[in-house]
Amino acid sequence: MNQVILVGRLCADPEIITTEEEKKKSTITIAVTRSFKNTEGIYEADFIRCVLWNNIALNTFEYCHSGDVVGIKGRLQTRSYEDESKKKKYVMEVIAEKITFLSSNKKEEK
Repeated sequence: MNQVILVGRLCADPEIITTEEEKKKSTITIAVTRSFKNTEGIYEADFIRCVLWNNIALNTFEYCHSGDVVGIKGRLQTRSYEDESKKKKYVMEVIAEKITFLSSNKKEEK
């Protein structure tokens, strides 16, 4: 079973792109605080990349901004690509299936 549940703060305002297939996509990073302190007595955080598609991406873009707390349920996915020197690189991401806005304010219209 491949299932992930995370609660964390958005590290930046979400942005939306439209793919060639006309799908909406947003890639966000959330900071998830660890449940224990390090040797200096500080809670560290892990920064986790999450990919949002279509309505999940649009709603997150509309209602969330940097610093908001979100809950994400999804699955882990690994993909690969070649860098400039033709070395194969691997990236692990969370593909969001559901997002819950735990603290957010609707973006003001400009």
